[in-house]
Amino acid sequence: MFETVKSWWGGSSTPAETKPYDPTDPKMNPLNPKGLKPCCACPETKSARDDCFLRHDSAEADEKCKELVQKHIACMRGYGFKI
Repeated sequence: MFETVKSWWGGSSTPAETKPYDPTDPKMNPLNPKGLKPCCACPETKSARDDCFLRHDSAEADEKCKELVQKHIACMRGYGFKI
């Protein structure tokens, strides 16, 4: 019975496919109107973070680079990336 009602209103019997969230799609993510990919979204904070990790050995890098990592994460989230 409901299939008949759906067909009257132009609906289909199968549920509509929903696309997964794509932060690079400006239609899905207005925070990223240029459609930047994660590798290109925050070059300043990414560069500073990477330089910090290259200057310090792994034992001390976690503590010394923590603030730069947090800034990069905040920048990425500002573009709608789920990090």
